[in-house]
Amino acid sequence: MQYLEGRKYVVQGIFLAVALLYMGRLFYMQVLDGTYKLASDRNTLQRIVQIPYRGLIYDRKGQLLVQNTPVYDLMVVPREVKNLDTARFCALLQMPIEEVREGLKAARKYSRVKASPLVQNLSTPDLAAVQDNLIDFPGFQIKARMARAYRTENLAHALGYVGAITPAFLEKPKYAKYQPGENIGISGLEAFYESTLMGRRGVQYKMVNVRGIEKGAFRGGEFDTLSVAGQDLHLSIDTELQAYGEKLLAGRRGSIVALDPKTGEILAFVSAPHYNPNLLTGKGSGNRYMALLNNPNQPLFDRPLMATYPPGSVFKLVNELVALQLGVVTPNTGFECNQKLVRCTHRHEYPANVSIAIKNSCNPYFYQVMQAAVLRHQAPNKYEDTHIGLGQWQKMVKTFGLGEKLGVDMSQEKRGLIPSPEFYDKKFYDKKRGRQQRWSYRNVYSLSIGQGEIGITGLQMANIMATIANRGWYYTPHFVRGIGSGGPLPQFRQRHFTAVDTALFKYIIPGMREVVDGRGGTAEYASLAQYGISVAGKTGTVQNPHGEDHATFAAFAPAEDPKIAIAVFIENAGFGGVSAAPAAGLMIEKYLRGKVAPHRKVWEDWIMYGDFTKRRH
Repeated sequence: MQYLEGRKYVVQGIFLAVALLYMGRLFYMQVLDGTYKLASDRNTLQRIVQIPYRGLIYDRKGQLLVQNTPVYDLMVVPREVKNLDTARFCALLQMPIEEVREGLKAARKYSRVKASPLVQNLSTPDLAAVQDNLIDFPGFQIKARMARAYRTENLAHALGYVGAITPAFLEKPKYAKYQPGENIGISGLEAFYESTLMGRRGVQYKMVNVRGIEKGAFRGGEFDTLSVAGQDLHLSIDTELQAYGEKLLAGRRGSIVALDPKTGEILAFVSAPHYNPNLLTGKGSGNRYMALLNNPNQPLFDRPLMATYPPGSVFKLVNELVALQLGVVTPNTGFECNQKLVRCTHRHEYPANVSIAIKNSCNPYFYQVMQAAVLRHQAPNKYEDTHIGLGQWQKMVKTFGLGEKLGVDMSQEKRGLIPSPEFYDKKFYDKKRGRQQRWSYRNVYSLSIGQGEIGITGLQMANIMATIANRGWYYTPHFVRGIGSGGPLPQFRQRHFTAVDTALFKYIIPGMREVVDGRGGTAEYASLAQYGISVAGKTGTVQNPHGEDHATFAAFAPAEDPKIAIAVFIENAGFGGVSAAPAAGLMIEKYLRGKVAPHRKVWEDWIMYGDFTKRRH
């Protein structure tokens, strides 16, 4: 019995110790430790994210292109929606009942206790019609924010657009700071410079009672942080030149890219057909976006960056420079216009040197130029010789910024293609027999005249002209010349040199000048000699198996001291000399002289409305 009595006291002691331990822990948690009190306080806190003022965008002359304007979003907290009169609510918002139901369903899927947008981009008149009636619809609230507004009808492809962040974006760690309903750059410069334009968010903590009524700042704003406005972008775009280029290509499909060769700054960036950037702002922008997306002319397609075409005869200049560097030709090398090798589309004098060949764009001449560059007797047979020579040729050509992304400050740039020996190994591999077929120069000679498998973008073509204008080097093309009060990004201040000696570039420029100003040149309609402006350029006609050939022309001016390099590409426009060349001439005149002479405006109508398939000489 004494043993049992002793065990009773032991058990009682254990219970007493546990009780004292719990009491001590509760005392510490409720009196000494403020952590749980703070957690309790947070139940009465409202965390308000302050969206910073998005940076503005200006052109090269300081003209404002993109600004911010107030808009309003109707937000919903699903848990707080009680006895919703759906019919009245839809009538108030002028929305289909199915759309409201889908919106509420999406909001509940996101969160039942957090606010998410139901209707975005309400204008001030829309807000006035809705706000006074919200008292009858618990769970709904208005949230003000700033949206983009464009003060230009041009440059849509470069500027890009801003839109509400999607649930898919919110799942990525990169966008962890964003909340539903916030805007983010979707394309163009708005997307590339998102972190710069966005700025830094601020946060305010406010005390609220159970009814959501504000009771003041939490702890006097001790934990609040201020938002920091985004930095402004100062573009290199010449707004007047841009608008003029879009006017010229209205109704056409193609591109115009103009650069300042001395800086790499993009002066004009025309993608046709184009659209007004304001179409993708405000209420109903989603429907307008879908209309653009489904348009068979593809106005959303960014042709200067994303469309890759064979460059045509413009590429002959690069091939000539590579051959000069390899020492297989000289400026005075002549080749017969032997049309048994390849057809020549021009009647001309014997191409006794490179200037005459460039002026007349002699296909057989440049066939033999590239043949000399590739077949250099480095192997015992023509097949291996072609393989080795083409590999060396490709490496040199790629130093002109071809076959790779140039690195422009836009994310959707395409690489293009400068085919390698491995490319042709794959092309000529016999899958049925499981063996490699041989190929030689006769299988790749179309590269010599810018045809075949080669593909470059409009931006790359303009950069070729900038490189020749600079005698062998270029800056990476870019749109932004200044961020805030500073300059462009560091990568746009570095020179890139080709594999061709700078001293060799001077040998092709006289022929390029003859193309425009010489008697019988292929681009006489681009001449500005009457104004004392010398233009160095090259025409191109790109074969198109699906219809009329495409037209190209690339140039720089003045030839002695280049201030503009330009590439024009017009789809289904036939010979470059009668379509792309006059367009480039007008653009150069507009930029260098500030205006187009009245008697030359006849070319505007010809470019916009003329039938390019009817050749004019």
